[in-house]
Amino acid sequence: MKAGRTKSTDLPVRLVRLAAGLVLYGVSMALVLRSSLGGNPWDVFHQGLSRHVGLSVGTWVTLVGLLVLLLWIPLRQKPGIGTVGNVAVLGVAMDTTLALLPHPHALVARIPLLAAGIVLNAVATGLYIGARLGPGPRDGLMTGLHRRTGRSVRLIRTAIELTVLAAGIALGGTFGVGTVAYALAIGPLVQFFLPRLTVPERPATQV
Repeated sequence: MKAGRTKSTDLPVRLVRLAAGLVLYGVSMALVLRSSLGGNPWDVFHQGLSRHVGLSVGTWVTLVGLLVLLLWIPLRQKPGIGTVGNVAVLGVAMDTTLALLPHPHALVARIPLLAAGIVLNAVATGLYIGARLGPGPRDGLMTGLHRRTGRSVRLIRTAIELTVLAAGIALGGTFGVGTVAYALAIGPLVQFFLPRLTVPERPATQV
């Protein structure tokens, strides 16, 4: 009788990677925001809500995540552990980092902060998506709309991000070179890190 590794034995590793990825994702969001050079479209939206309505940016990350999850219902999307963790962790990690991180004023400090945030965001994405425990609310909205409408993922993602970006700018969120840098860099960076950080599938027990 020869026993192989089962998928269940990978769960602790996947949970650790998920937790690390979500915390680092929140940290990366804070780094980009602190650079004051412009964030990704969703964070421009979160920042705009914070400035226009009140509450912290991290709180809006959580609240918007919950609202997006409600849109999963008509799309018949099923959340996973990673989905719930995304809502629970990102905003807290972001606000905690913002509370500890000073406000740099010199451009020579803000540019490295932006670059570090973008790279860390890609690493964090590879960790939490690579854990294979469920997409975040915003990613699930994209894939759910893709499945229900038949439109390409690229088209749907672009439409969603342009919509939230426009709303964020209208609400006073910071749009700038960082937004463009994120849009250009995040795809290739995630493509590099994701296969390297994904937990491989394991065969079931063999007899």
